[in-house]
Amino acid sequence: MKGLGATGGAGLAYGAMSTLGLAPSTAAPARAFQPLAAGDLIGKVKGSHSVVVLGGGPAGLCSAFELQKAGYKVTVLEARTRPGGRVWTARAGTEETDLNGETQKCTFSEGHFYNVGATRIPQSHITLDYCRELGVEIQGFGNQNANTFVNYASDTSLSGQSVTYRAAKADTFGYMSELLKKATDQGALDQVLTREDKDALSEFLSDFGDLSDDGRYLGSSRRGYDSEPGAGLNFGTEKKPFAMQEVIRSGIGRNFSFDFGYDQAMMMFTPVGGMDRIYYAFQDRIGTDNIVFGAEVTSMKNVSEGVTVEYTAGGSKKSITADYAICTIPPHLVGRLQHNLPADVLTALKGAKPSSSGKLGIEYSRRWWETEDRIYGGASNTDKDISQIMFPYDHYNSDRGVVVAYYSSGKRQEAFESLTHRQRLAKAIAEGSEIHGEKYTRDISSSFSGSWRRTKYSESAWANWAGSGGSHGGAATPEYEKLLEPVDKIYFAGDHLSNAIAWQHGALTSARDVVTHIHERVAQEA
Repeated sequence: MKGLGATGGAGLAYGAMSTLGLAPSTAAPARAFQPLAAGDLIGKVKGSHSVVVLGGGPAGLCSAFELQKAGYKVTVLEARTRPGGRVWTARAGTEETDLNGETQKCTFSEGHFYNVGATRIPQSHITLDYCRELGVEIQGFGNQNANTFVNYASDTSLSGQSVTYRAAKADTFGYMSELLKKATDQGALDQVLTREDKDALSEFLSDFGDLSDDGRYLGSSRRGYDSEPGAGLNFGTEKKPFAMQEVIRSGIGRNFSFDFGYDQAMMMFTPVGGMDRIYYAFQDRIGTDNIVFGAEVTSMKNVSEGVTVEYTAGGSKKSITADYAICTIPPHLVGRLQHNLPADVLTALKGAKPSSSGKLGIEYSRRWWETEDRIYGGASNTDKDISQIMFPYDHYNSDRGVVVAYYSSGKRQEAFESLTHRQRLAKAIAEGSEIHGEKYTRDISSSFSGSWRRTKYSESAWANWAGSGGSHGGAATPEYEKLLEPVDKIYFAGDHLSNAIAWQHGALTSARDVVTHIHERVAQEA
């Protein structure tokens, strides 16, 4: 097969692989992922082929799952005692000791939880495909809610005032439409729009901003009501709009673009019972006899027989040699291993910069957000350190629930990292009560917090590539591209090597790409 590639080109080699059933037809893109069929290798390629996977997070478990379909012998080494890696869910019994040395044990009521790691899935992500394949039930996730609040500091009377999203949107879009319609009517756009264009734009703006007949924004039922409309002659009382200058200067619309984003637009989804359900389902399909939990990898080296990995488990030193290795350990931690990686690869790994992010969940014994604020899911946003307050998307109208009291990143999260859990909780309650009032401080049953930077074996929320402007994808640095290549028989995989950094989709697509490359290589070298 190797000779075919050398003399006839990649196309001929790929065609031969297809004939063997080891690759898609030549009409398909060479890099397009095709799910491997059970027994792809058995009876078609001599000998057995083995892969050791370092890490039992999304990329590691997906790699193992897909490789097993083709008949590879796969062993997953995971340092934690659970699957999922950075994707984890806190529920009753969850226990974690962070790098600050503090141990927390979650005491949420039965059935209640929150996702300390990933919490939502866009419709376009292949994460949903695996939920379908693995039989993981999903439900809607409220990524945006008109009844939640925005609360920002400014030099206006709106500073520190909680404003519903619906009111903020109505006023921002209303005044924006009024100003643009005035500019259009006064001829400011005559050089770029025809009369017909201007008429069409004016019609759109009148509807978009809910403007009066003379083109002014005077308020709208879109803002909501001080008293709800009822029966008979009860027409309700509409909330009055804020002044135009206050709306513009206060920046209450600064977060509106969030749910316009391709990967944040509704509908969003999440597994019933917690995001980690996906990875327990992977574990079940892969088989626990093929996963070693509590296996802390200490060494990874290319050797003549393939790749040898040394690790400690149960207090004993152990090693495994496989034909190939897929390393999904966070890039900034790989350099701590004993290894024989070349200098340029080590330099590339250092190009992935760790980031800060964390959450804190509070279980309340009363769902005040539903009964008093009519909030069912979604998040309130602020420029305080807590950044946002996320309301539960499950157990609606029950007697209790878990509110994510902050989901912060970057410098805002750094304000929480060195604190004890009690200090984090106190800060979260103090800031949250400035948004939702005194009721935020009452009826608290329990709480649990997590910081990715202070979590062992993670020490980062996601990777920011130096030189890419903090992009979550779409920008390839030389270091990024270097790690897309194997180092002899060692491959790297993870969301940091995708165009969906910080998403499970990124880790899963990276895993599938590496699986495809290994599969092609095995066929070509047969």
